[in-house]
Amino acid sequence: MSDATGPRGIEKVARAAQRAARSVPRPRDLAAKAQFPLRAPTVPLTVEPPKPEQKLLGGYDTAWARKLPARYARFFVTEGVVRPVIAGLAKPERRGLDRLADLEGPAIFAANHHSHLDVGLLITSLPEEHRHRVFAAAAADYFFDTRVKATASALALNAIPIERAKVGRSSADQAAELLERGWSMIIFPEGGRSPDGWGQAFKGGAAYLAIRCGVPVVPVHLAGTGRILPKGRSRPKPGRTVVTFGAPIVAAGGERTTALNRRIEAAVSVLADEATSDWYAARRRAAAGETPSLSAPDGAGRWRRAWELSARRTKPRRTARSWPDLD
Repeated sequence: MSDATGPRGIEKVARAAQRAARSVPRPRDLAAKAQFPLRAPTVPLTVEPPKPEQKLLGGYDTAWARKLPARYARFFVTEGVVRPVIAGLAKPERRGLDRLADLEGPAIFAANHHSHLDVGLLITSLPEEHRHRVFAAAAADYFFDTRVKATASALALNAIPIERAKVGRSSADQAAELLERGWSMIIFPEGGRSPDGWGQAFKGGAAYLAIRCGVPVVPVHLAGTGRILPKGRSRPKPGRTVVTFGAPIVAAGGERTTALNRRIEAAVSVLADEATSDWYAARRRAAAGETPSLSAPDGAGRWRRAWELSARRTKPRRTARSWPDLD
C-alpha cells in the first residue's frame, strides 16, 4: 500500500484540507477589511467626523410639517376634528380677546399647564390670523420619543421638539427662526403639567425668545383642564374651561430674561385671579401687590402640598384629590 492511500497519506491530505480551509477568509473578515463604498469612508484627522443623523427626540426634523400639503391637512384637522372635540369636551369660555385687537405679526402665547388638553384648547382659542400660523413647543421626551407620536405631533400641532432635561441650543435656534419667519408660538413656561393642581415656577424660555426675536409675549391662563384630563389620568371627564388672554407684554430696552420672565409669570397670576373673581377685584389686588400666587401657599400650604403628592404616590388614583378647584 503506497503512502498516498495509506493511513499516513490520508492524514496528510486531511491536514492540507484544514490549512486550506483556514486560509479562506471568512465573510466577517471580508466585511472588516472592506473599504469605501462598501462601508463609510474614513475621515482625515484634521476634519471633525459628522454626527450620526438623529430621527427622534430633539433631533427630529419637523420642517415637512410647515409645507403646504401638511398645512392644508392641519387646517382640516384643527377645524374639523380638534375644535368640535374641544367644544364638546371642554365647553370653553374665552375672555380677553379684545386685548389682542392690535396684535400684529408673530407673538409668543405663554400659558400655565395642567393637562394635555391645554395645547388643543389654546390653539382653537386663538384669533383666526394666528390659529393657522402657530407652532407649539412640545417636550421631546414625551411627544417625540416614537416615530408615530413624533409624526402625529408635528402634523396635528405643528410641534417642534424641546429638550426639557438640558438646554438645547438647536431647539432655541429652531424656535427663533420660525418666529423670525412670522410664525407665532405656544409655550408652557412651567416645563410640564402640574402634578397636583398648583402652578410651578416659570422657566425663562419664553422671555429669552421674546428678547432675542423682538416679539411680544401674550400671557394666557387656562382654567378647568386639570379637572377634565389631569396628569395621571387617561380618560377625560367633560367639564367647563375658561381661557383668559392678557395684554401683550413687550420687553423694555435692556431688560434681562429673568426680569421679563417674572413679569410674564405675574401677568398669568393676575389672569388666574381674574378668572376666579372679576376684572376689577383682580386689578385692585394686582395694584396692591396682593395677587395670589399660582404656586402652593407658604407655611401650612407647603405641608399640604407634600402630603398631597405623597398620597398620590401611595394611594390609588381614584382617591387622590386635585386642588385648588378653579371654578
